[in-house]
Formats: sequence, structure tokens, C-alpha cells
Amino acid sequence: MRLLSDYINNDFKPFSTTESVAAIQDFFAESTFSHFPVLDQEVFVGCVSAVDAETFEFQKNITDYRYALEGFFVRDTMIWLDVLEVFARNNANLVPILDEANKYIGYYEITDVIKFLNETPFLKETGGIIVVEKPAADYSMSQITQIVESNNGKLLGVFVSEANTEKVQVTIKITLGAMNEIIQTFRRYNYEIVSEHHEDNYLNSLKERSEYLDKYLNM
Repeated sequence: MRLLSDYINNDFKPFSTTESVAAIQDFFAESTFSHFPVLDQEVFVGCVSAVDAETFEFQKNITDYRYALEGFFVRDTMIWLDVLEVFARNNANLVPILDEANKYIGYYEITDVIKFLNETPFLKETGGIIVVEKPAADYSMSQITQIVESNNGKLLGVFVSEANTEKVQVTIKITLGAMNEIIQTFRRYNYEIVSEHHEDNYLNSLKERSEYLDKYLNM
């Protein structure tokens, strides 16, 4: 599997603070980037957004709008989840990359990070997805892992997919196996099963038929 750092991109050079607003507006008009990095003599000073650039006076230089630059970036050593968080938090489809010495080394595009994500076992490997929910004060990642593994399941990934002050939803991907046993064990530990499963649909169908038969026999 490729490393995330293999997707570092340098197809387009970063803007200089001496770049004209007109040139930047033309660049954004011909690209789909939401942001692009700006350097001052090789030092990263921030990102200019496409939306902001539209409002700038075209006859000026970007240095006149230094106050409007956004300072987000990622490190070349960051894991993909942290990188993805920076994309999401800044509503960006491009993020600049700095090394540990704060030297600009390129940028990531969101499409490449998603491509990398698609190669991870969590998405690539065949398995089943279970979404469970429990009060925020009661859920336990170690307990979730134990429930899966005690039923001979193998975890491919687990993450908190939704959370508030009251409840937490956890998405779990496991190798195909004793799915129904795992679901029933979660229920015994008072986890609500949010996702739908064929096993549950089958049990619900049996329950409905049993109730119908009872009603018919009692007529």
C-alpha cells in the first residue's frame, strides 16, 4: 500500500506575496481549488481562498490582503485521519504541507486523500458494518473490541461516527463471520443497533409471522 506522503503534489507553484490579485483570480477561474498557498520568500504565510480572491481589487498584490490569508496546514508526518480533519474543518479541497522545520514542501488534494483512504483495509477489505449507539457516559471502545473478538470476529476498523452530550454512535467494520451473534451480544450489553442487518430483518419477519399466527389462532 502506498504511503500518504506519496500523494504530495507540486504540480502548481505556490503564490508569492508579490503576486497580483488579477493573476490569482485568473488561476482560480481556471482551477477547482478552494484555496492555494502563499509564500513570502519561501516562508509559508497562509492560504488565499478562491471566494475571498473574488472580492479583492484586481490591480493590487496579494500582500495587500495578507490579513485575509488562512493559516491552516498539515505536516508531512501526519496520519490520514488528522489530514482529513484539516480538510473538513477548513472547508478546503487543498491543504499545504510543511515539514518539521516549517518549510513548505507541497500540498495534498482531497481527491488524493480519498483515493488513499479507499486503499485502507477499512474500506477495501470485505467485511460487515455495524453501527451501535450508547449513552456517552457508558460506551467503551475496549468493550466494543471485546464483544467482537469474543464472537470470533476480527476488527478492520472502528471509529466514533457521531457524538453529542447524550449519545455516541460507533461504526465498526468486521470480517464477515458471526454477525448475528455479535449483534445480539451488543444488545445484551445495552448497545442500540442503529444499522440494519439481514439477520435482524429475518428475525423481525419471524416475529411478525408469529404474532400474526397467534392473532389468527385466537380469533
